[in-house]
Amino acid sequence: MTARLDALTIDAADPDRLAGFWAGLLGWRVGSDASGAPVARSDDGSGLPLRFASSSAPRTGLNRIHLHLTSTSVDDRDARVARALELGGRHLDVGQLPEETHVVLADPEGNELCVIEPGNRWLAGCGLLGELACDGSRATGVFWSEVLGWPLVWDEDGETAIRSPRGDLLLAWGGEPVNPKRGTNRLRPELVADDPDAEVARLERLGARRVGREDNGVMLADPDDNELRLRRAP
Repeated sequence: MTARLDALTIDAADPDRLAGFWAGLLGWRVGSDASGAPVARSDDGSGLPLRFASSSAPRTGLNRIHLHLTSTSVDDRDARVARALELGGRHLDVGQLPEETHVVLADPEGNELCVIEPGNRWLAGCGLLGELACDGSRATGVFWSEVLGWPLVWDEDGETAIRSPRGDLLLAWGGEPVNPKRGTNRLRPELVADDPDAEVARLERLGARRVGREDNGVMLADPDDNELRLRRAP
């Protein structure tokens, strides 16, 4: 059986505070994983859980992954933005144009996120956490499609996207040039598999490289050198 996307790990100077921000913004609850790291997840099992790992590494430059939240109306979009600001987020200027109708924000530790305008056709049918918008090449989009067994729903001009089998989450890559990498990515996918050793070998055949082994999994890198962790399914 192929690897499954289990969570997105986010490095944080204050994991508990950042977990509280995201849980408050998404209407989720905060629990913990086997290692004690806080994890924000929905009550009904929808969406992608967010795991927060303690890190003292300074944040430098833009992240290679940022989150897109959907909205159902202008009022809903504005309420989501207001909630983010109330929880410690802030507005962020990344060069967006005045006429654009999505709102760019940063969480309390500077990680970028967007609240997307209602009626956005690209995210039609997606959940509240609708998309992981990734900086990456076509080769990396194809790699992830093969890793997860999710179909390519977009493959044009170097840009790619895959959609979860439930249809509620998109992973998309914007094509080249790829944003420069500065140390370990602060946002990293967490995968689980029933046979991690066999799955590591499969991922290496698909173009991953092994970075190192941890007590609770194996760290690999995708074709654009983005880290991911694979561990045994609980």
